[in-house]
Amino acid sequence: MQKVRGIRGATTVTHDDQTIILDATKELIDQIVTSNEVQPDDVCSVFITVTHDLTATFPALAVRQMAGWDFVPIMCALEINVTNSLPLCIRLMVLVNTDKPQRDITHVYLREATRLRPDLATSTVS
Repeated sequence: MQKVRGIRGATTVTHDDQTIILDATKELIDQIVTSNEVQPDDVCSVFITVTHDLTATFPALAVRQMAGWDFVPIMCALEINVTNSLPLCIRLMVLVNTDKPQRDITHVYLREATRLRPDLATSTVS
């Protein structure tokens, strides 16, 4: 029986630049999709947050440009600005319909974002 599961992911960028933000977002969503064998039709929605220091673009543009993702609901928001939190960070919550149990979902944390959930970190791309 299929259930809706959340797949978490996060990455960081070196600075606030449109191309860098879009490239990092695409890399993150690509790894989430590949690691979890997700097809666009399986995706219920994608929720993206960025830290307050990222203002150059909407990361959703990177997802929108992917083949088959034109009808997937995507929303961007500002992450809570907590003192000493990880800067220059993009976070994703991809909600998918899947038969996989929660324990078989692969969450993806790249670059400095591995510090957010070291227990779930799958990559240390630099």
